[in-house]
Amino acid sequence: MLPPGETVLVTLRLPGTLPAATTRALAADLRQAQATGLDHHRAQKAFFAKFDAALDGATSGPHYFENEKLADALAGEIMMLEETGFVVHGFAILPGHAHLVLHLPARSGLALAKALDLLHQRTAAVCRRLVRPKLPPESPFWQPGWHDLPVADAAELTRVLAYVRGQARQAGLPQRFQEWPYEL
Repeated sequence: MLPPGETVLVTLRLPGTLPAATTRALAADLRQAQATGLDHHRAQKAFFAKFDAALDGATSGPHYFENEKLADALAGEIMMLEETGFVVHGFAILPGHAHLVLHLPARSGLALAKALDLLHQRTAAVCRRLVRPKLPPESPFWQPGWHDLPVADAAELTRVLAYVRGQARQAGLPQRFQEWPYEL
């Protein structure tokens, strides 16, 4: 849960973008790092680096956000978070996942979980109509949940935003993704 006044890096992904064995191995690595006494934030950062590298290298799962209409729908919903009180510092939409850097002001009664659940629901409703032939009605559009990493300070925020903005290039995506209009 994101306490008011906090900034966080959030990763949302489509189902099937990581094999179950990979997610289990990543979770085991995180538990082991925490069991060895590694500082919680440092363990979370190490987990995120491995998690994101696995997502970037994934060859399985849907890549729905290659479709500009779907990416546009997600970008619009991300920007709507600002109308609910969040500050959207930046985001990147990649073919099978998205990164958001969000700040919840100190005097807000909003909850990150509620806002992300609504983002999942609203984008799923719009995107399902666009991918209907490819996605059976009983299949989820989003992988349930998300990964979030609290941003410790202004210096870390600068590094996180640079990372998010360079994500398409870092992931080795074609030039059209590096000029992707869905990076803020």
